[in-house]
Amino acid sequence: MVGFHVTIPSKGAGTRMKVAIVDDEKNCRDELSRQLLSFSGVHRCQLVPVPFPSAEAFLEAAERERFDIVFMDIFMEGIDGLDAATRLRELDKRCILIFLTSSADYHPNAFSVHAFEYILKPFTPERVYAVLRDALVVLPSTPRYIEVASERRTVRIPLPNIVSAVTDAHYVNIGLSDGPVVRSRMTILDFLRLVEGELNFITVNKGIVLNADYIARFEDNCCVTENGARFPVRVRDRLKIEQAARDYNFEKIRSRQRHGRGDQT
Repeated sequence: MVGFHVTIPSKGAGTRMKVAIVDDEKNCRDELSRQLLSFSGVHRCQLVPVPFPSAEAFLEAAERERFDIVFMDIFMEGIDGLDAATRLRELDKRCILIFLTSSADYHPNAFSVHAFEYILKPFTPERVYAVLRDALVVLPSTPRYIEVASERRTVRIPLPNIVSAVTDAHYVNIGLSDGPVVRSRMTILDFLRLVEGELNFITVNKGIVLNADYIARFEDNCCVTENGARFPVRVRDRLKIEQAARDYNFEKIRSRQRHGRGDQT
């Protein structure tokens, strides 16, 4: 019997999320850090504030590590918040991006980079808490994960880290965004059962399943993922597969925007 199963951890005190605060005003960084810690105490989660005094410093860190939530000031010396957000989206399409600014004039530009929310300065704790509560609804407190048998041990894999699953004889090779391929003795149907209900996993060919969050483009009857890997697409179903990927990403954006409330407290 194949040794694998799926687990959904519960929310609570064990939840830990890194929150970047990108603002060139120290008092804003300090105040928002205090509000994040206060919110954590009330809601029994662990929001870890990581302050950055410039977009340049943040982008350098974002090359090496992932943040669950990013608070980004729009008006900063050097690289401004909108340009930084555009570069961020090249690195991470899934983090919650929240803009901070003293002007509402840039509201349309903020949503062009899939911003989750837009907070006017000076911000109040009530406004920050409301946005955080909405963010926690769409951002799982701890990711759902699967456990598979690989090389005589059990490997726990968070679903957001899975890029691809490809059949190889009696095995499935699971490609990850943050580590080596995990090879497990199972069928692709076994893998699909593990991720059942997760709309981002799309079968693009016989024995090939891709995470739509990592699909960069379709070209020459291939699907190209963000890391440059190419996977052949089943030709007769190519249009249907492309549409499924577009529908998923469109619904993801709509879901985030539905949680936006404008800037009223």
